[in-house]
Amino acid sequence: MILINLLPHREAKRLARKRSFFAAMAAFALAGVAVGLVWYSVLQQMTTAQQARNEFLKSEIARLDSQIKDIATLRQEIEALKARQRAVEDLQTDRNTPIHLLDELVKQTPEGVYLTSIKQTGQVVAVTGVAQTNERVSEFLRNTLYNSPWLENPELVEIKVATPTAANREQRRLFDFSMRLNLKRPQPPAAAEAAIPAASAPAGTDKRT
Repeated sequence: MILINLLPHREAKRLARKRSFFAAMAAFALAGVAVGLVWYSVLQQMTTAQQARNEFLKSEIARLDSQIKDIATLRQEIEALKARQRAVEDLQTDRNTPIHLLDELVKQTPEGVYLTSIKQTGQVVAVTGVAQTNERVSEFLRNTLYNSPWLENPELVEIKVATPTAANREQRRLFDFSMRLNLKRPQPPAAAEAAIPAASAPAGTDKRT
């Protein structure tokens, strides 16, 4: 016996496919929403953690800025104290300068040279005197140039034959001279020792035997 299906089976299959399609679409939509919610939650957690890190960095930067300001203030105070110390040392040195000046002139004046006038103007000292010979004046200049820690830049202003007087008319000829000197402050021992190796170090010499 032959059975004939008179129902609209094609429409039924089409409806079944539609229902399956919409069900799949709904499932995908729900899955997408779930994934979106999870991703949003993760982003929120990452954003919160980053904001916490940013707040921590801001607080640390503010603390470091405060410390930097304190360090800058301390440096200014240290520089001010150093300036005061230098001022006190310079004042002490300037107070003792006349003593050192006279002492150095006594040490560096050779025999046969007699000083008649010493005048200090600031750091410049004008000296006049009488010498037995020109060589004595030259020796005086060399002594003040190379041997004195307090005198520098000697400059001979004038030298001439002394005008004879009734008292020394029969004596040997003398020379009147005048010169200028500059006062200097000796370097501290540490600075002087540091400068000596730098000045005496050979400049790229290579000796081979």
